[in-house]
Amino acid sequence: MNIDFGLGLLFGPPKARHAQWLADLDAALPALRGHFRSLWMTDHFFWEDEPTFEAMTTLSFLTARFPSFEVGPMVLGQNYRNPAMLAQMASTLQTLSGGRFIMGIGAGWKEDEYRAYNVRFPSPGERVEQLEETIQILKLMWTQPGPVTFTGRHYRVVDAWCEPKPSPRPPIMVGGSGAKTMMITARHADWWNMSDSNVAAYGEKLAALRANCESIGRDPATLRPTWFGRMAVGRTQAEAEARASSRAIRYSTENAFVGTPAQIVEQIGAFVDLGVSYFMVDVIGLPDPDVIGMVTEEVTARFRR
Repeated sequence: MNIDFGLGLLFGPPKARHAQWLADLDAALPALRGHFRSLWMTDHFFWEDEPTFEAMTTLSFLTARFPSFEVGPMVLGQNYRNPAMLAQMASTLQTLSGGRFIMGIGAGWKEDEYRAYNVRFPSPGERVEQLEETIQILKLMWTQPGPVTFTGRHYRVVDAWCEPKPSPRPPIMVGGSGAKTMMITARHADWWNMSDSNVAAYGEKLAALRANCESIGRDPATLRPTWFGRMAVGRTQAEAEARASSRAIRYSTENAFVGTPAQIVEQIGAFVDLGVSYFMVDVIGLPDPDVIGMVTEEVTARFRR
């Protein structure tokens, strides 16, 4: 089984240091090339007054700035953007990047963003139904010849064109672990993602997802399990825990990879044993050369063929 790694990016720069976000990437990515396959941007409009970059704009910039990496959102809120327009945006980015876009999408959850930007915030059940219709529209827009018409309970498009069609079609990764979301994942997605989870909780959800696949006659092996979260590595356990505590949210082995390189290899290995083959990680401490060295020489290298 091939094991891939992606780099989760911070949602924006530090206050009053707008150039720092890109400067850190410019410093880190040359050393991470060949160890990390992709770059991932969360989809949010704001975190109170913290500088926050818009996801699709950022991903478009990253494909040009760093042509060795694939890119994807972790994950798009499906009703932040009109589904047909989102299909066109993704198709454009896939075409111009030479096939380096991955469509990560979820139902949406951050209520204050909806209220602030005057986006209707429906019930959880309705947002999940919208997610399914969005994925159906994306697939039709990307694959059906000619104009697309779709009439659903929540979304409707009439004679909508998407040209050129993306080639190859971007993988669709659904993020979320609710029962309805995971059934939609089984029916429509190529990849599944669960974030900030320990191995026990992940294993329980993955077993349910595989059961969903089997219930609809889908081979579970055709659905790729992925994990997104944080990595805090240190030469000692204390050093790793100090990094894990440096963010506003405190991370531990309950919701992140924390420890020495050997300990993190063991933690990742437990997920690999479940069948997880893609890890999108926000590495705390970049672009510190020592952090980069530990990650590339002692962690990711252990999982490369």
